[in-house]
Amino acid sequence: MTATASFPAATTPSATPSAWLKRYYGTRALFSAVWVALAFTIGRAQPAVGIALLVAYPLWDCVANYVDAARNGGLRANPSQAVNVLVSAIVTVAIALTVGRDLHAAIGVIGLWAGLSGLLQLATGIRRWRSASGQWPQILSGAQSSLAAAHMIMVATSPSLVVSVADIGLYAAFGAFYFAVSAAMLQFKR
Repeated sequence: MTATASFPAATTPSATPSAWLKRYYGTRALFSAVWVALAFTIGRAQPAVGIALLVAYPLWDCVANYVDAARNGGLRANPSQAVNVLVSAIVTVAIALTVGRDLHAAIGVIGLWAGLSGLLQLATGIRRWRSASGQWPQILSGAQSSLAAAHMIMVATSPSLVVSVADIGLYAAFGAFYFAVSAAMLQFKR
C-alpha cells in the first residue's frame, strides 16, 4: 500500500479546496486510527512491528504534508508545510537509525518532532483559517502536539521506564480525533 493511494491527483480541476481538505483530513484520521490500533496490539507485542510503526509515523506525516502542500500551491506557497516535510524526513531517518539500538532515544526524537511538528501544524491551521473551514481542530491539535512533546521527552529520559510504540499511541490517537473532527466539520458545512 502506498501512502498516497487515497489522495486525489493534484490536477483534479473539479475538486474544491474544502472537498480536498475533507478527504485529506479523513485520510489522515483513518491512517492514524489504524496506526494506533496496530501500536496497541501487534506493535506492543512484536518489537519489530513496533519499530516499523515508529519509523512509519513521521514518514507518513512527511508524505501527507508534501501531498497537501503540492495540492495547494506547492511548498513555496506553504512554508510551514515545507518545513514540516523536511523535519519529518529527517526525523524518519533519525528514528530508523536509533530505534533498533535505543528505544528511549527514538521516543525522545519523536517527542522533539511532535513539538516542532505541532507548532508547524498550528501555523498551517492559522494560515488556512480565513480560506478554509475546519481549522480550529487543526490549531488545537498543533498546540496539543507541542504539549505532548514534553510528556514524550519525560518518558524518553526516564531509563527506568519500559518504553514501547504504545507510548506514542495516545499522541497519535488525539491526532486521529482532531483530523476526524476537521473532516466532519467540512462534511457538515457542505
